[in-house]
Amino acid sequence: MLGQCRHAALTLMSLLLLLWQEVAPIEVPPDPKIQQDLKQPPTIIKQSVKDYIVDPRDNIIIECEGKGNPVPVFSWRRNGKFFNIGKNPMVTMRKRSGTLEIGFRSGERPEDYEGEYQCFANNNIGAALSNKILLRVSKAPLWPKEALEPVLVTEGSSLVLPCNPPPGLPPPITFWMDSSMSAIPRDKRVSMGLNGDLYFSNVLAQDAQRDYSCNARFLFTHTIQQKNPFTLKVQPKEPYNDTSYNATDLYGGRKVAESTPTFLSPSGSESSKMVLRDEQLLLECIAAGLPTPTIKWFKKGGDLPGQKVKFENYNKTLKIISVSEEDAGEYVCMANNHLGSIRHSIFVQVKAAPYWLDKPSNLVLAPDENGRLVCRANGNPKPNIQWLINGEPLESAPPNPNRQVLGDTILFRSVQIGSSAVFQCNASNQHGYLLANAFVNVLDIPPRMLAPKNQLIKVIENNRTFLDCPFFGSPLPLLRWFKNGQGSGLDGGQYRVYINGTLEIKRARAEDEGTYTCVASNILGKAENQVRLEVKEPTRIVQAPVHLSAIRGSTARFDCKVKSDPSLTVTVFWTKDDKPLNLGWKLWPRKEEESLTIPNVNEGDEGEYTCTVKSEIDQDSASARLTVLEEASLNPSITSALPPDRPDPPTDLDLSDPAARSVRLTWIPGNDHRSTVTEFLVQFEEDRWEPDRWQNLSTYPGDLNSVILQLKPFVNYQFRVIAINSVGQSKPSHPSPRYKTSGAAPDAIPRGLRGWGTKKDNMEITWEPLLDLERNGQNLHYSVWWRRKDSVDEWNNVTTVQSNHVVHNTETYVPYEIKIQARNEFGSGPESNMAIGYSGEDKPTEAPTDLRVSKVDNTTANIHWKPVDLSSVQGEFKEYRLYYWREASQVPGLIVSKEKKTKGFYTTMTEPSGILSDLVPYSRYQMYMVVANNHFESQQSNMVEFTTKEGVPDAPRFFRINRRSLDTIYLEWDKPLEPNGILVGYKLKYRTVNGSRLGPIHFETFLPNVTELTLHLPDRSTRYKFLMSALTQVGAGEVYAEESPHFTNEGEKTVKVVQVKQQPPITVADLIAGAEYHLRVYSHELNTVSSKFITFKTKAAYIDQVDIATQGWFIGLMCAIALIILILLIVCFIKRSRGGKYPVRDKKDLPLDPVDQKDQDGSFDYHSDEDNKPLQGSQTSLDGNVKESDDSLVDYGEGGDGQFNEDGSFIGQYTVKKDKDETEGNESSEATSPVNAIYSLA
Repeated sequence: MLGQCRHAALTLMSLLLLLWQEVAPIEVPPDPKIQQDLKQPPTIIKQSVKDYIVDPRDNIIIECEGKGNPVPVFSWRRNGKFFNIGKNPMVTMRKRSGTLEIGFRSGERPEDYEGEYQCFANNNIGAALSNKILLRVSKAPLWPKEALEPVLVTEGSSLVLPCNPPPGLPPPITFWMDSSMSAIPRDKRVSMGLNGDLYFSNVLAQDAQRDYSCNARFLFTHTIQQKNPFTLKVQPKEPYNDTSYNATDLYGGRKVAESTPTFLSPSGSESSKMVLRDEQLLLECIAAGLPTPTIKWFKKGGDLPGQKVKFENYNKTLKIISVSEEDAGEYVCMANNHLGSIRHSIFVQVKAAPYWLDKPSNLVLAPDENGRLVCRANGNPKPNIQWLINGEPLESAPPNPNRQVLGDTILFRSVQIGSSAVFQCNASNQHGYLLANAFVNVLDIPPRMLAPKNQLIKVIENNRTFLDCPFFGSPLPLLRWFKNGQGSGLDGGQYRVYINGTLEIKRARAEDEGTYTCVASNILGKAENQVRLEVKEPTRIVQAPVHLSAIRGSTARFDCKVKSDPSLTVTVFWTKDDKPLNLGWKLWPRKEEESLTIPNVNEGDEGEYTCTVKSEIDQDSASARLTVLEEASLNPSITSALPPDRPDPPTDLDLSDPAARSVRLTWIPGNDHRSTVTEFLVQFEEDRWEPDRWQNLSTYPGDLNSVILQLKPFVNYQFRVIAINSVGQSKPSHPSPRYKTSGAAPDAIPRGLRGWGTKKDNMEITWEPLLDLERNGQNLHYSVWWRRKDSVDEWNNVTTVQSNHVVHNTETYVPYEIKIQARNEFGSGPESNMAIGYSGEDKPTEAPTDLRVSKVDNTTANIHWKPVDLSSVQGEFKEYRLYYWREASQVPGLIVSKEKKTKGFYTTMTEPSGILSDLVPYSRYQMYMVVANNHFESQQSNMVEFTTKEGVPDAPRFFRINRRSLDTIYLEWDKPLEPNGILVGYKLKYRTVNGSRLGPIHFETFLPNVTELTLHLPDRSTRYKFLMSALTQVGAGEVYAEESPHFTNEGEKTVKVVQVKQQPPITVADLIAGAEYHLRVYSHELNTVSSKFITFKTKAAYIDQVDIATQGWFIGLMCAIALIILILLIVCFIKRSRGGKYPVRDKKDLPLDPVDQKDQDGSFDYHSDEDNKPLQGSQTSLDGNVKESDDSLVDYGEGGDGQFNEDGSFIGQYTVKKDKDETEGNESSEATSPVNAIYSLA
């Protein structure tokens, strides 16, 4: 029953929060008079720390500063009771402050004032509270006197010297020294524990050469106390077996018994440790043993946090800074030497004092408005939230129907005047507490005008006009406009009133002139202001300058007649090529009121001149171009025939008119070499940041030789000038004298300001450092400010010389306002605009739910799910991430890869959905979904399983021609790697191929258990192309193509699969000339494991291959050659029968070497083992085995020494050796085999 009531209450609370609507809090304008008159509840702005330890030798100061209007009155409670300051003359309170100062007379003890203090700041609106400040006096007790007997220890054994320092406040820092005030050296063998004891893993004889004294240093009193020293007597121990340890450096040649590791601290096999979040975790393991053991650390079930962990004291101490919840677990230290090892487990628990998730902030409301205060905190255990009002429990306050408490939230409805108060939120658990003040200030302010009285606004006729009337009041006043103090309010037609009080006149006319009055009113009164509007005629040019052409040396004149409103003062000025007219190295044109006269025109005066007329509210301009013509001459200049060239560099650079950030540079131009100088480039070099590097400063028109250079502070300049004409640049001039500018505060604002979290509880603020020339002085550093966005809290700030700063202990993914300012030794630069940064992200707290599928076909499925509340993402929402994998195939016995794949969906719809594609048909899939931010994923959604429909199969696994005889072809294939359904059979298509001539298509179908076929051919010389595909109920799949022999010029898309059993590289054979291929490598067992496709194209054959063995002329030629050979044999036989000498006769019965052998008479014979071998061609398959080729052209040659030419045809070539001393008549050669010669044409 209780659970049902609690569930109903939570449901009601959620419903109320969902239906809650509130008005944005009032923004009080920064008007000094309003701020002065604005009533404000008290606020604590400065206080002492919660755990306050003071030095007993100094006066005690407990800080408490506050503000408010009226100025608050301060009071204190001590140990929960009112602390009457007036009764104790030793206690005083500072004026206009709550800070206490406690002095002491002789005989009084500071310990008498120890206790828990709390400050109250009160005015007639409410009361604010400080934290409870626990005041304690620092203590440095003396070390108890004790007589210490000498410590007797056996050499090689372990030893612990206790320290036991006297308890102090705060605890003292301990260290060990000897009587000569020398520090005890610590190493792998000797170390000090966290409790201050001195540990010896094994004792050496020389350890007795000094004494050992523990020292305690007390920070507050700056005193050091020393314990009576220990003296050691080390008893040598003789060896007792052959396994002793001989270490001559340590034991002087004696043998000391070795020992396995044992733990001196901590004891036992396991221990526990509790640490609070954000504190420092220290774990210690000190072991005894000989040789000295080494210590190693690891964490069960995970890795040590590498970014936070540090090892100290020769690996005996593990330190983790800023502990978080994920650092909890079992830590194991292992001590080992060559005799063995020992382990100790330390179980670490991470608890947490309360920390803010949503700290309440001040609320300013108008009467009848709504608002809410939120106080959310977390901790371990979960903190308890308690609300107070003006320092008293909210439960004991009088009931207020306009206020409702819902756990960590207070709702305010239709607040009334006089209900302002200060609320306190206290979040506490057994490890600590948080206290926050947040006031609710209900303002009742009569309307006030914020703009100056009786403004005059001048506008141009027919222009759009805005009359501003900024105002403030609470409740928000109603604003109305009137003209000339009469008539109804102005709104509608050509008038429009904006919510901020601005009146828009869409098109101002002469009759719109007059006095406009804005009146703001609320229940507390009204206020008004007046704006006078004058409508003026536009300023315009009635006679614009026209384009002119003038002969060089003559005078040119531009006219510019202006008409404007008589009551407006206008100014006319001229520019040339969009640059103001200045004095240069020649006298520049003189200006008249509405005209411009240019005397003694030359080429430098050519350009576009603009006349601009400007009044206080508008302007107009017009432009015309001046073209300079050469004067006609009967005697052309001799130099006119020379081509133009680059100008000479300027000379005689001079600096004058020095100022803080400028100087005048003057030079004499060089010869322009028949091409007018169009511009001068001024460069500079400075010797502070980048010496000897010349940089561009500015460019100036070619008719100037004296310019004002705008410079940077704190730079030691020198300048040079380069002249530029139509041909190019001159050489640089000689540098000017150096000119050093004085330092100044930075002018630039650091760029690229941003904030982003690297962890869930921090924000790293980064920016681009100023450039060297933007420093303006030495000692450059940066001031950075940050605070929670939409918060009225004080700015946090830090000063650094780096280009980043990390803000720690932030809440997860909350926005911050950040700004930056550069400073140097001369002052501060401008502040940057406010930027918005975000703290780090954390794991989303909610997961998508109700994941389901619909409309599943063979390769796609529609998915649906219920979204999460975006506030639970705890970071920037990136996507809903779907994890899916192929669990199994519905084809019996087929093994599949279960590799997980992902697909992201970015959507904020209330009923999201998506399409999952590229699925394998006839398979069973599983999937789940998470929601992801930039760094983390949520828990998994529900697991969903679905099956895809049947599809067409892949190509057969292989399809090959195993053997070819004269009239029979044997075909063999295997089932596809991915059937994509239940196989119902195979389909074979084949046709004859002869060059470009294709025969009719033949079809064969087979049952799924048939994987071979013997095909009888009617014509043994015919080539065939075969296309094999597998079948399911859906249809035929991919085609696997093979040819016999492998020549074709068909362009049909086919697929061929070849098994590979060797390491790469491999050779892909039997390709078609001039064809394009797509190649991939994939697993034989798991075809989902695959590389990407690559594309390549084979070279084109030079001729169409024709089988000439069936041609008539070839048969006739063979017969003729056979007849000639027969006649030659008969002639040779007859000659031999008559006794004629044949060069081989004497050697015919002798065996010959594989190389040529020569007779004495210069004749030779040739023998090759290949002559008696059967002719075979071979081809290396992709699996590395050598197999017979049924269609290799080597079958038609006469040996294995054949070569392929570049078009793929076969050439059989034989040569015989010839001795240098052989005569021409004795040369013998063997012609190329006629069979090979013929087949080289094939």
